[in-house]
Amino acid sequence: MSSNIPQGTYLFQGNTLVMPGDIPDSLIHEGIPDNHIPASLGSSIKILGPGLIKSADLPADMPLPAGWRGIPMRQALSLMTQDVMVDGTGPVGWLLRAYHIAQWQRESVFCGSCGGRNETAADSLARRCPVCGRQEFPRISPAIIVIITNDEDQVLLAHNKQFTPGVYSLIAGFNEPGETLEATVVREVLEEVSLELHDIHYVASQPWPFPNSLMLGFRARYAAGTIKVDGVEIEDARWFSRDMLPELPGNGSVSRYLINRWRERKF
Repeated sequence: MSSNIPQGTYLFQGNTLVMPGDIPDSLIHEGIPDNHIPASLGSSIKILGPGLIKSADLPADMPLPAGWRGIPMRQALSLMTQDVMVDGTGPVGWLLRAYHIAQWQRESVFCGSCGGRNETAADSLARRCPVCGRQEFPRISPAIIVIITNDEDQVLLAHNKQFTPGVYSLIAGFNEPGETLEATVVREVLEEVSLELHDIHYVASQPWPFPNSLMLGFRARYAAGTIKVDGVEIEDARWFSRDMLPELPGNGSVSRYLINRWRERKF
């Protein structure tokens, strides 16, 4: 991480970033200054994890102080102007790291081997089981996301069942044991839209703690096949030109970053 670490604390309540209402959107990535945290919250806050970035998770049923607000994390990312793919060590990277650690701490209370109650390690970002000695570190799950173009200079965009109605994005999926990232690209695209690819190249990565991913962005060219959606994850997929694009994912995501680079004719 960057040596220019924020001095504030990141507070979460489940999947929501919480903060005083007088902190503007432009500064939410900096955390909350300690003198802004009221005593009513201080007794309930447990700083999660060692190191320079401070994050804490508030109980789900705790009412927020008057004048405070909660911002869903995905919405918070859309408010950012910094490009996290270019500088993952900057303010957006701090926020994503804090959120990832807060989630991991909340979900790793008990040992996965013997069921003992984990303790937070004092000397590393880890949980340790006092019963069997097992160590656990924050989970990071690699996933690919790929922008596919054809010879007509069109881009393939798909609507996933989990998306907001009308929003189209890129094909994505988790890396499986024994696969290279390129093999994951080929498999996911074939499974979800029945297309074959060539000319696969890595472009950029992005931490994406929803819940614990590292997104690896690729570009590829259409080689063969006719679009046929799987009907399980993907409801619709089509080729789009630059002047006829559907509603796209918000800024702050690697999917939008890849689409924007294509729109700007950077690949």
